[in-house]
Amino acid sequence: MRVRYCVAVLTLVAALAASEVASANSTVVAWGENDEGQCDVPPLELDVVAVAAGSSHSLALLSDESVVAWGWNESGQCDVPEPNECFTQVAAGYRHSLGLGSGGSVSAWGENGFGQCDVPEPNAGLVKIASGAQHSLGIMPGGSVVAWGWNAGGQCDIPEPNEDFIAVDGGHAHTIGLKADSTIVAWGTNSYGECDIPEPNAGFIAISTSSRSCLALRADGSIATWGSNTFGQCDVPEPNSDFVAISVGAYHSNGLKASGEIVVWGSNVFGQHDVPEPNAGYTSISAGGNYSLAVTDSGTLTRSATWGSIKALFR
Repeated sequence: MRVRYCVAVLTLVAALAASEVASANSTVVAWGENDEGQCDVPPLELDVVAVAAGSSHSLALLSDESVVAWGWNESGQCDVPEPNECFTQVAAGYRHSLGLGSGGSVSAWGENGFGQCDVPEPNAGLVKIASGAQHSLGIMPGGSVVAWGWNAGGQCDIPEPNEDFIAVDGGHAHTIGLKADSTIVAWGTNSYGECDIPEPNAGFIAISTSSRSCLALRADGSIATWGSNTFGQCDVPEPNSDFVAISVGAYHSNGLKASGEIVVWGSNVFGQHDVPEPNAGYTSISAGGNYSLAVTDSGTLTRSATWGSIKALFR
């Protein structure tokens, strides 16, 4: 039987069931649709270092530098290649996944119809990775961006000067990059204003984009938004302050406060605003297609299942 909606609070003391995830004596909360198993988090006995949410599949980087993947696996996006070790970062797209090795090489797996898994040579020396729907991105030590995969909108055509990038993120057919001088550059399709950076274009410290919506975090803790706002995903609730991390999904947005609280806005059709209680102690967030992942300060993964299976959007 397909489980579509569930709400569960489980205190873990001993053995873990297949849908639970925690380090010892942790509390796990799960809710929302689970049509592709993206809510069925496998047992994770090690601390979670980072998470990445794709369209309907999820990745977790563990403290031993291995990657665990679960959820939608139609194209092998959950089949982490061997040797599953020495990973330092993960990124998830529509139906493909990326892992950055400690030596700076990128492993890519899953759907490759547009070459999004064909990492360009020399596959070495990269310091950061990110994924769009069907294109992939990396940053070299000098701050130049490498892009490969689907390029119908010019999302892989990095504008000059291709230098001084410190972060990059990909949407459906556009890409945004954060420069060392705290400005943002955007390129690719601009049908929804996803490349129209709001003024003043300065003072930014983090970026996040989904298929057609964008978020940027300023040094003062406020969030700037632009692009598609169909469900209010660009309407940051007041007070727009004290944010330390951001992540945007298909139609909802997440902001992590300095207090460890998560604030969500935009679509709430499937309860994507219902952050597990107590809403405190979170350290990182990742919004997927219509679901979110968060890591607590104990290294425990709390997951919100996918709700609204919109597989035309990667997140």
